[in-house]
Amino acid sequence: MRVLAVKANQHLARISGRYEVFLTHEMKRLQELNFDIVDMYQGDHIRPMNTLSGGETFLVSLALALGLSDMASGSNPVESLFVDEGFGALDPQTLEMALSALENLQSTGKTIGIISHVELLKERIPCQIQLIKKGAGVSEIVVK
Repeated sequence: MRVLAVKANQHLARISGRYEVFLTHEMKRLQELNFDIVDMYQGDHIRPMNTLSGGETFLVSLALALGLSDMASGSNPVESLFVDEGFGALDPQTLEMALSALENLQSTGKTIGIISHVELLKERIPCQIQLIKKGAGVSEIVVK
């Protein structure tokens, strides 16, 4: 799991430059992963994951997911990433960091899909598939 921390930290450095994750030595059960966070903006203060705000948690979770994707790809790279929500919990600055990270990933050739109701995303994402409720259990799909 140290490899996951290394890969996640590579993504975190690109996303925010503020945090690093590391594997905690205290494992309550063998099946449980415990990571702590180093907050470099707070003098390298070590924090438990559960002290992160919603936006911080989103960024670290994104980096961990990207790290897992890197590990799983092996000789068959993962070409697509879908992010389902989490954007509504982000403040504008953190949302900008997350979107910039996803745009950078897209520029490397990955297909990025975002599932969200956040209005700012509608303005930033040029290609959209929208689900529009028509009522009485009927919806319409619109591609923009």
